[in-house]
Amino acid sequence: MSTPKINLSHIDSWIFDLDNTLYPADVEFFSQIVTKIEQYVARYLSLEPEAALHLQKEYLTEYGTTLSGMMAVHGMDPAPFLDYVHDVDLAFLKPNPLLRENIKSLPGQKYIFTNGSKGHARNVAGHLKLFDLFDGHFGVEDTGYIPKPKAHAYDVFLSVFTDIDPKKAIFFEDNLRNLKVPKDLGMTTVLVVSDEDWSHEPEAARPAAGAGEADFVDYVTNDLAAWLGENT
Repeated sequence: MSTPKINLSHIDSWIFDLDNTLYPADVEFFSQIVTKIEQYVARYLSLEPEAALHLQKEYLTEYGTTLSGMMAVHGMDPAPFLDYVHDVDLAFLKPNPLLRENIKSLPGQKYIFTNGSKGHARNVAGHLKLFDLFDGHFGVEDTGYIPKPKAHAYDVFLSVFTDIDPKKAIFFEDNLRNLKVPKDLGMTTVLVVSDEDWSHEPEAARPAAGAGEADFVDYVTNDLAAWLGENT
């Protein structure tokens, strides 16, 4: 028996996270970024790798991103950090023609909202042959480097894209905690999950983790392209 189609007829704004959302969660690709973050922290603070790794996970959990913690505690300049950690090999990521087709056919406006930089969004979404489909993209520099899940990040996003009515918007995200504020704002929320092993990441900040008992997640999928095709 087929699953009944979800009624999304009221949605006119489609908001997507980038990493581990617009492509299937991929430890090999994303681990490049994580490794470069650890390297930068170690070099910046003159720490041994193990100490840098511990601090990176601590800041990720407490501040939402390692960058935010490094800025708050150590006054680090964010621009060189972002340039370094996002200089990665995109060859691990493969364009998905079905995802392109299904995003292209969505009614209304489409946006990328990432805790990475705007340049990273352009590079990754461009490599995936999706970037031209979006009406706007929004990076961590647009929030003054205050990341999701902080409410400020979403407030700034909505102040930039003023046509978005949260009650007519849907938010796709791989990180569970980043869906709480969108739900509080009135958005429909979709958690994009994966079978990849993220046990090496702090539990509160793991990508593509299960929804558990979270009442702020409306829907869960492990295949974004198929979910869009089935429900739009």
